[in-house]
Amino acid sequence: MAQGREKYDKLLQQLKDGFEWPTVYMFKFIIAADNQKLAQVENLFNSKEATIRIAQSRKGNYLSITAKEMMMSPERVIDRYREAEEIEGLITL
Repeated sequence: MAQGREKYDKLLQQLKDGFEWPTVYMFKFIIAADNQKLAQVENLFNSKEATIRIAQSRKGNYLSITAKEMMMSPERVIDRYREAEEIEGLITL
């Protein structure tokens, strides 16, 4: 799990250095084309405030999900990624 912590420590520093907070942050994920998994990803975001775009792969096996939402701090972005890790098979870009 130390590798996961290092990943998030590095990302946290990049977020602090690269953005002024609060900011609209863009999340990108790939999942298998599965309605249940899609619903899980959509539930990570505030439906009234987030903009979510879904694109299907050419063969229809995967979905690319791009979500933009106002994030108040870099720590909240990290929290969102940690929540996303709970979705089986999700790939974070």
